[in-house]
Formats: sequence, structure tokens, C-alpha cells
Amino acid sequence: MGTTGNYSLTIAEMQEFAGFTPAEQRYIRRSLDVALCRDDACRRWARDADENRDIRRQLLAYQTLQELRDAIPFDGEGHAMEDFLGRLIVLAARDLVQERLTCFSAFRFLYERLLGAQARPWLPPAFCGAAALPQIRPAWRRQLLQSISETAATAPGWSNREPGFFPKFIALEEV
Repeated sequence: MGTTGNYSLTIAEMQEFAGFTPAEQRYIRRSLDVALCRDDACRRWARDADENRDIRRQLLAYQTLQELRDAIPFDGEGHAMEDFLGRLIVLAARDLVQERLTCFSAFRFLYERLLGAQARPWLPPAFCGAAALPQIRPAWRRQLLQSISETAATAPGWSNREPGFFPKFIALEEV
């Protein structure tokens, strides 16, 4: 696919992001700032002491992202799969319990950017596993689990194209 195709896919990613709720958009941008060490996430995103604490905890949790990227199983090896999926579920639960990602699509959008295209096959089981954990409120658990489509849960294959759009905060001064 040529450059025009890449632009079309990037525009589709922008449209998908625009369809998320403002709270989801904010959480995704914040999470990417934390994960990619863009700016000072606490100064930019923390509105109070609780949110400052949450961002610092997120920073600690996201320190494992490179290890997770390196551990993505490419074959069906049991031990590698168990270790990777277990760690991914724990990290995903940390994000889902915040109740800012309201659906699988927003979760997938964020985690494709955190882990890369090779993680796509692992995102539906990680999402379902994390959403089903007891630390997720029952009503929230129901909403999350109902948000994953049959198509997403049973996809026969996944694109290996890396995401092209990484949303970030744009201050009015920058415009």
C-alpha cells in the first residue's frame, strides 16, 4: 500500500479517536504521555492530589511496557503465553478499574499504541480477563464485557500495520 493508503488509515484512526467520549480521549492522551514520557504528565493532567497519585501509579505500572513488548509470544508456547497474558491482564485491569475506558474499542486503541501491532491478537483475551476480575465493579464489568463485539472476540487474523496516529494534548498557545 502506498503513502495515500497510509494517510487513509491514519485518518480512520483519527476518526475512531474522535468517536470516543471526551473522558476516554483525555485518558488515552494522558496514558500515552505517561507511557511515551511526553512532557510532565502530572503537571499537565493532574487536576487534584488524587489524580496526581493515579498518574504516578500509572507511571510505575507502565515501566513494564518494554518488557511486555519484548515478551509478546509469536508461537503457541504455553509458558511464554501464560507469562505475557498474565502480566497484560494485570496491567489492563489497572487501567480498566479507573473507569475511564468505557469499551473495548477505546482499550484496543490505547493498547495498540502502548504495545504495538504484534499485541493485537492478545488484546481481546486480556480485555475480557481484566474486565472479569473482581476488582471491577459488577455494573462496570457488565458494560465492559458487553462492549466487545463478536467480531473482535473471534477475529481470524489481525493487521500487522503499526498505529500511525498517537493523539496528544495541544495547548491553545501551541495552536
